[in-house]
Amino acid sequence: MNFTVKYKTNINCNGCIAAVTPSLNGSDAIEKWEVDINNPEKILTVELKENNPEVVKELVKKAGYNIEEV
Repeated sequence: MNFTVKYKTNINCNGCIAAVTPSLNGSDAIEKWEVDINNPEKILTVELKENNPEVVKELVKKAGYNIEEV
């Protein structure tokens, strides 16, 4: 069973997406993810294998971006 969580971020371009990709793709906790850079709130949608949204927050912050749960 996967858990879908949405976050507001400041990931606002393809370069930003490239910067967070290694962290998010490298996490065993994440099934898949995507960022809607066309949305004014730059929504990051993540499918987690377990209900642990803090994992995503830590990874995005370590990559240098702001993140908060919607």
